[in-house]
Amino acid sequence: MTVHEAALGRYFEDFVIDDIYQHPFGRTIGEADCSWFTLLTCNTNQNHFNAHLARQNPVSGGRIIVNSGLTIAVVLGLSVLDMSQNAVANLGIDDLKLTHPVYVGDTLYAESICTGLRPSASRPGFGIVSMRTRGLNQDGDEIMSWNRAALLPSRESGVGQGYFPVAKVGPLSRSR
Repeated sequence: MTVHEAALGRYFEDFVIDDIYQHPFGRTIGEADCSWFTLLTCNTNQNHFNAHLARQNPVSGGRIIVNSGLTIAVVLGLSVLDMSQNAVANLGIDDLKLTHPVYVGDTLYAESICTGLRPSASRPGFGIVSMRTRGLNQDGDEIMSWNRAALLPSRESGVGQGYFPVAKVGPLSRSR
């Protein structure tokens, strides 16, 4: 019997410059997502929650346009599994571009390319991974992009490993 220990995400040494990661999940944005996020962030722009007013918006084509803060958060979240699941810190996001509107009902996807790797000068056992991420809608339109850097541990650091508890009653078996 083989026990596969709980593990998720990549470590610094797993990345290769110019490798592209097409993140596996898509996320459809519903009207409730847009309304709740807009309320949560105290954004009072009615184009995010008032369908009647949104019909007058020449950019939205009369549809409710999704709060850009939500689209950024979703695309970032979609990238975490591959790029920063084990990160201990985000170090920066820059060159953020919002290139296509997102509407209620759109499904968002994300992909990233590793653009740089370097060992941390101040934290032995850690490295800085630089990446470019972009979000796509269901039609393949690029909706946004940015550059990001994150501090990731190496496997030798032990960070993010060995957290699964040992069962007090012993190993799992077919008969229990």
